[in-house]
Amino acid sequence: MARNFGGFGGGNNMQALMQQAQRMQQEAMKSKEEVDNTIFEGSASGNLVKVEINGKFDMVSVKVDPSVVDPEDVEMLEDLIVAAYNDAKAKADKMKAEKLGALGGLI
Repeated sequence: MARNFGGFGGGNNMQALMQQAQRMQQEAMKSKEEVDNTIFEGSASGNLVKVEINGKFDMVSVKVDPSVVDPEDVEMLEDLIVAAYNDAKAKADKMKAEKLGALGGLI
């Protein structure tokens, strides 16, 4: 009596499934690499503070307009830098979700 294992009984079917899975993994890795190498810019206070991060969330640059620098209120500048970073991270997260979907957490 021949058994059917949900369509996975034949060697050719299993091999085709494995090849498809391998292609999907390669495409996901390529998309991840693309996202990781993309630079995302975040800003705060009308572009007076700008932060650039890569897709790995590493900060690569900070630009601060001199008009924002107030020695009496360093805390405001710190808050603006955090806000700009969070803006850039949100953009990176969005691209990751679009490119990698549910696979993002697996690779």
